[in-house]
Amino acid sequence: MSFRIYPSNFEAKIGFDELRRLLSSYCGSELGQELVSNLHATDDFTSIEAWLHQTAEMLLLIRQSRPIPSIVETDCRLALRRIRPEGTYLEQEELLSVLHSMQSIEAIVAFVAAHNVPENEITVPYLQRVFSGCYTYPDLSRHIASLFDVRGKIADTASPELGTIRREISQIERQMSRLIERAMRQAKAEGYMEADAMPTVRDGRVVLPIIPSHKRALGGIVQGESTTGRTVFVEPAEVVEAGNRLRELEGEERREIIRILTQTTAQIRSVAQEIIRGIAYLAQFDLIVAKAKFAHKFNGNLPHLSPQPDLLWVGATHPVLQQSLSEHGRSVVPLDITLSSDNRILVISGPNAGGKSVCLKTVGIVQYMLQCGLLPTLSPDSRVGIFGCLAIDIGDEQSLEDDLSTYSSHLKNMKEFIRLSSERSLLLIDEFGSGTEPRIGGAIAQALLHRFNQAGCRGLVTTHYHNLKLFADDTPGLVNAAMLYDRHEMRPLFRLSIGRPGSSFAIEIARKTGLPEDVIDMASELVGQDYTDMDKYLQDIIRDKRYWESKREKIRREEKRLTESADKYARQLESFDTERKRLYKEAAAEAGRLLDEARSRIEGTVRSIKEAKAEREETLKARRELEDFRRQIAELGKTETANSQPKDDRYTRELEKLKRRKERKAVGKVPTSGLPVEPERQSPVAPPRSLRLDDLSVGDLVKIKGQQALGRILEINSRDVCVALGMLKVNVSIDKILLPNEREQEQADKQQEQLRDTRVSRHSNVIDTIHNKRLQFKADLDVRGMRAAEAIDAVAYFVDDAIQLSVPRVRILHGTGSGALRMAIRDYLSGVVGVRQYKDEHVQFGGAGITVVDLN
Repeated sequence: MSFRIYPSNFEAKIGFDELRRLLSSYCGSELGQELVSNLHATDDFTSIEAWLHQTAEMLLLIRQSRPIPSIVETDCRLALRRIRPEGTYLEQEELLSVLHSMQSIEAIVAFVAAHNVPENEITVPYLQRVFSGCYTYPDLSRHIASLFDVRGKIADTASPELGTIRREISQIERQMSRLIERAMRQAKAEGYMEADAMPTVRDGRVVLPIIPSHKRALGGIVQGESTTGRTVFVEPAEVVEAGNRLRELEGEERREIIRILTQTTAQIRSVAQEIIRGIAYLAQFDLIVAKAKFAHKFNGNLPHLSPQPDLLWVGATHPVLQQSLSEHGRSVVPLDITLSSDNRILVISGPNAGGKSVCLKTVGIVQYMLQCGLLPTLSPDSRVGIFGCLAIDIGDEQSLEDDLSTYSSHLKNMKEFIRLSSERSLLLIDEFGSGTEPRIGGAIAQALLHRFNQAGCRGLVTTHYHNLKLFADDTPGLVNAAMLYDRHEMRPLFRLSIGRPGSSFAIEIARKTGLPEDVIDMASELVGQDYTDMDKYLQDIIRDKRYWESKREKIRREEKRLTESADKYARQLESFDTERKRLYKEAAAEAGRLLDEARSRIEGTVRSIKEAKAEREETLKARRELEDFRRQIAELGKTETANSQPKDDRYTRELEKLKRRKERKAVGKVPTSGLPVEPERQSPVAPPRSLRLDDLSVGDLVKIKGQQALGRILEINSRDVCVALGMLKVNVSIDKILLPNEREQEQADKQQEQLRDTRVSRHSNVIDTIHNKRLQFKADLDVRGMRAAEAIDAVAYFVDDAIQLSVPRVRILHGTGSGALRMAIRDYLSGVVGVRQYKDEHVQFGGAGITVVDLN
């Protein structure tokens, strides 16, 4: 099936006819405007891709302020077709028009070639592909240009004969000027002319205005008289001869010019068809430039292209709406829209005048722009597809001629939509199901929506019907969406939120328009409190969704930053590890070299001693050399291990402790007979030695006589030792200090390790909790619409978190209304420790509707 649009006035419905007018204003010639008027969409992906890339290349040059060749507004194609027969020639104006066209073609070809050099920063391969078949004739255009002067007339130098003729004409004209001046002075002196009369030209002849009664007195030829008969125009006799010669020369001049034009036309005739094709290239270039200028003005971009009928749009805008709003100092709100094989049809709900119809038109015009080869007005990060059919049902189509009501016209459109529906169709339906009794209208709309979904259509549907919202929520392929509305400020936000249905805000809008309150109350009672509350809860959900989406975005950015930092540190650690391994390898190689050298030195020394037969002087000399070499190695070892000295000291201390433990174990070892032996008799040969201050060091674990608990030495004085037993510090003499046995030492080490791990884990958990809380904390709290008790609870948690996180200032949005909520919140804040002051926000940022709280 070929590309289809429905209805026939599709372009008018989406606003493309106005866009066409805007695009035409950027054309530099009627040639480009003609192409704009014939611009229509297609589903040929190859052509669309080429058009978009051509425009994108031109847009890049414009954004970089590259000079673009201008197109002279002329069309000489008819003149070039007229000179096909031999002997015909182009007039001066036509030849000049052909020259301008040829020069424009040369400028375009040179411009494209200059920007397609591989060494250039910017290349234009798609433009080069378009204009590679455009031929130029620079020698011929230079020859034609030499025939004209700066005024656009055939120059005196066009041929020697023409130059001679024009010089003689100049001489005759000067001679005639002198003769007519003399005759005029004589006529005025004789009274034949009025004093203020001047010479004039009649039928190519220079004449004097003479009073009728003296027309014979001057002498000459009467060339006519005025309409009133009060003036007779007489050519003086002495000027007649010069005038005749001037007429002859003008004829010769015209014949010479015709000869030149005929000769030049003969040169053009052989390449006339190529010039006509070049003019078509001119029109195409003008169109590309116009599309690029349009994209530059309305922020059009080249998105990611796909032949599949899917779309993922970011920041889509309606260019005509953008133009209209900018004239009034306002800006358009961009839309983010996604349609895919899983989420094919959006069911959009929301208040009247909330932007649902604008959303449909935006999708229609942006997609139509794309398939016309215009850069769509959306973000370059978007992904766009190609559709084989675009159809829209919007507005009132009732017809007196066809006896169609509003609803009948909608049903007629739906019949056509069913016929056009396929996986490559994009359907745009406004106020789906409206125009008849709501129950049956909603049922028919739901059945049609099911049909379109089964056919695999993509589309957008706007509605107020709850059954369609519920159907979209339960049916795969359908997705609810809402045009957002600020119910507190009672204004539409014109933002599309996908994933939740919207509310019509009928009660709120009715109250805003000024309907009597008793009418609104009665309407609320008729629909029931459940319906009203459901609408309110739905909006609360949407509000919370927006809040958590913003939170999630902040967390995503923070996670990205942390991931980048982690990657950076991982790369640094990897680099450090690589460098450490390299240094170790070099050190090992150096150590091997030193060992080899030491071995050879020792062998040499031994050999020298043997050869000298142990003579004293030679032996001492060899020993001194070997001792010098040992000292060199020792100094080198000190230098290499200087950085690791703290670690060696720690290892030394640990080894000393292990030695002391072994000594204590050997001293306190019991006989293996298993019989109880008194301590004094266990080791009669090697009694335990008493502890000295030199045996103890700060940090050692010890016991106090008569105590089972272990303590750690904090300080050692000359006569006593300061020991920490839990939270208690005691000073005891050295003779009351005992060292723990091996089992007690191992238990103490294990408890210390567990305590350290617990403290580290607890400290890490606290830091992580505070960090995450700080990331998620928002300094604004919105309690509008809450009851006073709910608001106070929310403010209490909010202020507590702010104080815990050391936030200096927060804002509470409670609205103005009757002021009761504001007073309740401030009464609570007046009794909160940590609140330094509270006040109204500045009037430009909300005034009395927002309370600013400064915290200690």
